[in-house]
Amino acid sequence: MEPTSQVSLPEKEVKKQEAHGTVYMQFMKSHSCYDAIPTSCKLVIFDTKLQVKKAFYALVTNGLRAAPLWDSELQRFVGMLTITDYINILHCYYKSPLVQMYELESHKIETWRDVHLQCFNRFLIHTTPEASLFDAIYSLLKNKIHRLPVIDPVSGNVLHILTHKRILKFLHIFGKTVPKPAFIGRQIQELRIGTFTNIATVQQTATLLDALSIFVERRVSALPVVDEQGRVVSLYSRFDVINIAAQKMYNNLDMPMHEVVRRRSCFVEGVIKCYPYETLEIILDRIVKTEVHRLVLVDRSDVVRGIISLSDLLQAMVLSPAEICVTEMRDHMGR
Repeated sequence: MEPTSQVSLPEKEVKKQEAHGTVYMQFMKSHSCYDAIPTSCKLVIFDTKLQVKKAFYALVTNGLRAAPLWDSELQRFVGMLTITDYINILHCYYKSPLVQMYELESHKIETWRDVHLQCFNRFLIHTTPEASLFDAIYSLLKNKIHRLPVIDPVSGNVLHILTHKRILKFLHIFGKTVPKPAFIGRQIQELRIGTFTNIATVQQTATLLDALSIFVERRVSALPVVDEQGRVVSLYSRFDVINIAAQKMYNNLDMPMHEVVRRRSCFVEGVIKCYPYETLEIILDRIVKTEVHRLVLVDRSDVVRGIISLSDLLQAMVLSPAEICVTEMRDHMGR
């Protein structure tokens, strides 16, 4: 798919943007959300009257992390069902003497979210096909969300779920039409893109319930699983938690993390590492080609020293040049 517009700038303006690093910002402002929609993609929509159990099985089957929710009574989209919902339920009710998980699974989505989560947003944050990718990035980071539905304002249909990953891939493919900014060749440790302190990790001897607690309390989307020396041995993400539903493990959350990781049966993202001395260009190329949501920054001994998420990259490359900073509003790993 070709972009519908190209960036064409005078030579003096190009040099100025190279120096100030505004090339990617202008690129995103000059392309619409429609430009980034692939010619073919999978989209699953759930009615709020669907059973929770069936909904999460559908996510597992289709390899998806979230789906828009349609309220047939209101005749509009009212939110998203995500893995985060399932984690919150597990964390809240695992040791409750009053509620059994199998009972919760039999509930309809509308009951689950209204009664048990009590945080159901009746209005879905979304964008339109004509909105710029710059506005989409701002909305994603400001609202601390990782999926932005693109809705046709005429038909009201969801055309696509825009993500950080899709936007970066679009830039990687079509961004070659604009000059590279000077900062692209600098080392990641110099640019300080990412999180380097107070990094959320989980010991491989810790329990699955411990990991869920960290997800909830730290609002992160993935945890490097480390050994006693702090060396990364695997990565456990929010998406991996869906295995609990698929394998009916919700009554065994005291299982150690090394066993939890071993039992994963569906797609596993894996640990893709990077090093402080590598350039931003290398980091971008690796994260796009491996299609992961973050890189684990390690030293030569594989000890975790930082996390670089898709949100970190979009903030640094697109929003920061526009003097917009929303990094304090989101988690450090991207959800």
